[in-house]
Amino acid sequence: MKSLIIYDSNFGNTEKVARAIGEAVTPSGEVKVLQASKANPSELASIDFLMVGSPTHAGRATRATKEFLKKIPANALENVGVASFDTRFSAKDKGIGVRILLRVLGYAAGRIANRLERKGGHLAAEPEGFIV
Repeated sequence: MKSLIIYDSNFGNTEKVARAIGEAVTPSGEVKVLQASKANPSELASIDFLMVGSPTHAGRATRATKEFLKKIPANALENVGVASFDTRFSAKDKGIGVRILLRVLGYAAGRIANRLERKGGHLAAEPEGFIV
């Protein structure tokens, strides 16, 4: 199985998560881990699985992640399993205002998953968030 993991990272946390996932997936086949700004949609030509991850900023993925997703041609992910993840901070010990805001804005992983599905991908796992 050929897998591709695309990530963006501002402080290195999302990159660490992406690389850890890559190491965990490696026994299943070939895995390539690329930063979103350096990834090209041509990389999608012969993969079986695509995972995209980003830090969450105002409930959304970073600009580089969104740009990569935008460049994926329509239906380019047919017959490709897809998954998404984000990094976020814990709202548990934050004030009520922050918790309400996070509930309203949400997180990046779900939005990334929706975009991957719109490009023809088949969701292999629910969007996941990692507290950093």
